[in-house]
Amino acid sequence: MSRLRFGITMSLDGYVAGPDQSEENPLGVGGMQLHEWFFPLKQFREMHGETGGEVNASSAVAEDRTTNIGATIMGRNMFGPVRGPWPDQSWRGWWGESPPFRHPVFVLTHHAREPIEMQGGTTFHFATDGLESALNQAKDAARGGDVWLAGGASVVNQYLAAGLVDEIGVSIAPLILGAGERLFEGLDRGAVRLEQVQAVDAPGVTHVKYQVR
Repeated sequence: MSRLRFGITMSLDGYVAGPDQSEENPLGVGGMQLHEWFFPLKQFREMHGETGGEVNASSAVAEDRTTNIGATIMGRNMFGPVRGPWPDQSWRGWWGESPPFRHPVFVLTHHAREPIEMQGGTTFHFATDGLESALNQAKDAARGGDVWLAGGASVVNQYLAAGLVDEIGVSIAPLILGAGERLFEGLDRGAVRLEQVQAVDAPGVTHVKYQVR
């Protein structure tokens, strides 16, 4: 059965992006520092068509997070900084003409748009019928694989509140951001019951994986 999974990097004070996100600063002030554990890895470089890179304790975590993923869901803010009705078709995501997903990606939005076929197997679909409809579409597209919930924080929190997430991976970076987009914001006490199934200490980060019960 297809599951909905996510893995996300969080600061010690609970933020997954810094304040003042913009086209020039998509992860907000200080947000890029959250992912300094990931950028040197061999997996990161391969995702972007490059060679070399490090192999360390984070490598197995990064590999696990991409295993058996057949489709991705993301919020419109993660897809790009354009707000309101699409003014034209020029914005095609942050990732250039060959995004690293290489499978169908469903972008949650209130404004319809035709799918965008990119190089390397990625097609962006724009889902306007809500969380559950987007998840059903993504599961169909995944063809038995799992669905990855890419973020940002608002979309992740909405799926958690709706009880639709099956697995959570949190990578905790030794960083205080002080403001920004907070993971688990607005969830009621006891809304999500978790069982810890893995903890990995790695250079510059600690990875924890939970099953949602």
